[in-house]
Amino acid sequence: MESLYLILDLGSISIPFLYSFHPKLKLYNKFKSIALGILFTFIVFIPWDIIFTVNGFWGFNENYLIGVNLFHLPIEEWLFFICIPFACIFTHYVLILYFPKIKLNTYTTKIISYILILTLTIFILFNYDKWYTLVNFSMGILFTLIGLKYNIKLLQRFFLTFIVMLIPFFIVNGILTGTNIVDEVVWYNNLENLNYRLGTIPVEDTIYAFTMILTSLLGTEYFEENFSSK
Repeated sequence: MESLYLILDLGSISIPFLYSFHPKLKLYNKFKSIALGILFTFIVFIPWDIIFTVNGFWGFNENYLIGVNLFHLPIEEWLFFICIPFACIFTHYVLILYFPKIKLNTYTTKIISYILILTLTIFILFNYDKWYTLVNFSMGILFTLIGLKYNIKLLQRFFLTFIVMLIPFFIVNGILTGTNIVDEVVWYNNLENLNYRLGTIPVEDTIYAFTMILTSLLGTEYFEENFSSK
């Protein structure tokens, strides 16, 4: 199916976008901040994506693409960094709206952050020769530290909302990496990762998702606080 990746992109954003106009949620009031947050994510992740694609650390199966490329990336991959962050930002705010008490205390948030940072650091020390593991886990450490320093209130909620986001993540990313289809949409060079899979999903992808969503939310909340018209 030549349009499978495009269908996954558009399917991921369609319902969240439509429900953004729900009178109880009114997420459209944050559209400017969300757009800037997603742009921030673009700036962080797209160059990384291009470099890894050019060097063969991962790539894309043309059988599932419409055939339009920009800077070595299929247009579907560019859309991925719009559709998936938007859907996850939507999920985060919806969960807060309906479950306002979903929040860790500051102490627990710091402990989880330090354990995460320590764990990722240990993996890096023993796998620094694997580019996906090295760069991915380093970015996870960096943005967790940024969250701790500048927006720990976000982390207090995000550590919990991310658990819920893992459900659609495993569905979409599972398909992208070959679950229930003939071949994967996105392939990985296992010499550059730990070569451990959760089903068909490289274990590094969980940290990739964590960092990408956290980056989008950090950007969104920064722009909402500093540039949103009150």
